[in-house]
Amino acid sequence: MILAKTTIGPRHHGRRMTLKQFEFARVEDGYTAELARGYVVVSEVANYFHLMQIMAIKRVLGAYDAAHPGLIHAIAGTMECKLIVSALDSERHPDLAVYLTAPKGRKDRTLWRTWVPELVAEVVSEGSRDRDYTEKRDEYWTLGVKEYWIVDAKLKQVLVLRRGRSQWTEKTLAPADACETKLLPGFKLSCQAVFDAGGDEE
Repeated sequence: MILAKTTIGPRHHGRRMTLKQFEFARVEDGYTAELARGYVVVSEVANYFHLMQIMAIKRVLGAYDAAHPGLIHAIAGTMECKLIVSALDSERHPDLAVYLTAPKGRKDRTLWRTWVPELVAEVVSEGSRDRDYTEKRDEYWTLGVKEYWIVDAKLKQVLVLRRGRSQWTEKTLAPADACETKLLPGFKLSCQAVFDAGGDEE
């Protein structure tokens, strides 16, 4: 049995763990960890190219927030939030999560069990491709996320998933397109600018 006080590291990758055991466990420095359908997934902290794409999106969101005070409550990154999908025994740490409202009730470490962002963005890396396109697609739907952006520099596309009545509606954006959302009126993100920010990964 793995106790909650265990420090999770590469040796735990692929091992089974319950959400209860995982939720408050520590993670070794230099790594990030998620729980995927009851299995631990340990990854190294994102590389420079991945980070620059996240920063390109975050800067535009930050500028929008400054120009439209009160519309965005919080913009959180991988180490600042977590999405707990109890029904699927998963805990996810998205690259970016946008919360439009404050959490209700208690604001201690248990708030992540009920506080759901309206918008989530993931920047795809080779190690996360299946998780981003398949697993998280289902989990973010189950959780109630309204929009999910999958930013894929290798394919030079942004897949925008918007919540429909019974499933996601899809829109694929090319580099020349801009990412917009009804959640943030007037917001516009250049897809090409995001890909350019990442540069050429060697």
